[in-house]
Amino acid sequence: MNVIFVEQAKFEFLDAIAYYKSAHARLGERFKDEADRSILWISDHPELFRIRPGGYRRINLRVFPYYIPYITRGSDLWILAVAHGYRKPEYWIERKDTIQG
Repeated sequence: MNVIFVEQAKFEFLDAIAYYKSAHARLGERFKDEADRSILWISDHPELFRIRPGGYRRINLRVFPYYIPYITRGSDLWILAVAHGYRKPEYWIERKDTIQG
């Protein structure tokens, strides 16, 4: 699958990396590695997670309190957000309506 980040999701990803790096350089690398592994997993198994009421699927990171909501359109996997699990649930939900396909 082609992995495509919605623009805001890419910024959220980079911001989270920077936040953890500011706490400890290796922590930023660990966050990036875990998110990258999770994205690789869902690109290989996009249908594994259930469809949620908002019409998306998501994977929770194991160590960090973040989740990655996504949708598939044909052979494209769209990353809608890199969202903190305890802040503003589904603030990003309207992003899925902007994706064509």
